[in-house]
Amino acid sequence: MKKILLVEDDPNLGLLLQDYLQLKGKFDVVLCTDGEEGLKAFGKQNFDLCILDVMMPKKDGFTLGKEIRKANQHVPIIFATAKAMMEDKASAYDLGGDDYITKPFRIEELLLRINALLKRVASKEASSNEPAQTNFQIGKYTFDYTTQLIHFDGQQQKLSTKEAELLQLLCLKKNTVLTREEALLSIWHDDNYFNGRSMDVFLSKLRKYLRDDPKVEILNVHGKGYKLIVN
Repeated sequence: MKKILLVEDDPNLGLLLQDYLQLKGKFDVVLCTDGEEGLKAFGKQNFDLCILDVMMPKKDGFTLGKEIRKANQHVPIIFATAKAMMEDKASAYDLGGDDYITKPFRIEELLLRINALLKRVASKEASSNEPAQTNFQIGKYTFDYTTQLIHFDGQQQKLSTKEAELLQLLCLKKNTVLTREEALLSIWHDDNYFNGRSMDVFLSKLRKYLRDDPKVEILNVHGKGYKLIVN
């Protein structure tokens, strides 16, 4: 039985979600009513997935998600909030979130998203026994995917999970085209318009991180995707 951490400050909604997911999804759901309680629960137990309300007392969901991601790079995180601004959605993914659902939502939709995420995790774990390359030389930069760090001239830049995943794909395709669809499906698992906009933001950040070496650039390949050029 998969264990889910549900952090929701609305007691009625929290209990409703907990009961539904335990009954219909057959999950073991631990319910917490604020961010601090959620962080304590995460530190004491192993969870297969986290659902975090964003607007909460004591510790908001984005802060909680960031702290959970520091402790565990792989556990899937779904953010749930009444805020539907593009900036909030971008923040959710930038902090390492795997999905974002806007209130009010149908519980059936949440269950579908949970099952999809858990299936992706299982598929990724079973996909290959060969570990992907994690250390790269990019001109004068070195990039360690495992630690999510770029090193240059004695300085280091910490990347978000999505930034690190995107840069790894670009490095694996160095000097060849990484298609937009391939990147979106590999990292976001959906090539919809919003995810495309989010990826554009992360590409802009990567260009900024790599700008001090003139021999390194990330090009847009019109109608196809992107290319990491290292001369």
